[in-house]
Parts: sequence; C-alpha cells; structure tokens
Amino acid sequence: MTNDKRSKGLSGLGALTGLVYSTEVGQTCPDCRQAIAACVCGVDEALVGDGQVRVLLERRGGKLVTVVSGLAVTPTTLVDLGKSLRQAMGSGGTAKAGVIEVQGDHVTRAAAWLKARGHRIKVPKA
Repeated sequence: MTNDKRSKGLSGLGALTGLVYSTEVGQTCPDCRQAIAACVCGVDEALVGDGQVRVLLERRGGKLVTVVSGLAVTPTTLVDLGKSLRQAMGSGGTAKAGVIEVQGDHVTRAAAWLKARGHRIKVPKA
C-alpha cells in the first residue's frame, strides 16, 4: 500500500527534481537543464540598447571611467563585446545593465574601435 502512494505522487524533497547548479557549468536553466549561457529554451533575448551608441567619460571616486551605452545587442553579446573592448583598450572594467564600463580615459579609442565594428557612435561635445 505504501508503494502505491509513492508511485502516484511525490511529496517533500522527492518532488524537487532537476539540476539547479553544477560545479561544471554553474547555474543551469530549470527548463532545458543547460548552462544559463547555453540555454536553448527559446527565450527571446531582448536588445539592451537603442542602437545609438554613446561614449562618455565619467569621474567616479576620483577615477576616470569610459562608459559605452546604447548598444543594440543582447545581454550575452554585450558581455562578449565588453570583454573584447577592454582587451583592445588594455584596461579593466565591466559590462552590466546595458552599459560597458572601461577604466581610464579611452573615449576616442573606444569610439574608433566600435565604429570599425559597424556601430553608429555619438560622442557628446565637452
């Protein structure tokens, strides 16, 4: 009788099936069970920016930061583009919330680098 109850439905921890985290790939998608970066669920990734790329120089905590915003790319492409840009500039930084930040004053070099890759650049006047 107890085996019949178990076969009809699971309760407790037995109901929690599926891989949530793996040390090999990190976080996994609960639907397709692939790594988040390789998710094939058919989830449409929306474009982050509006396509009008803005390259600005900001001062944060006494340091200069080149900020690139408005790139019309997906979030995963933004991370890859940010990595390539930081490597080309020879500097550190981050790519998050639709913005690429590069440490230091690289406005002209970053604008030229992005323009060479087909992006429309808008550099505000000082």
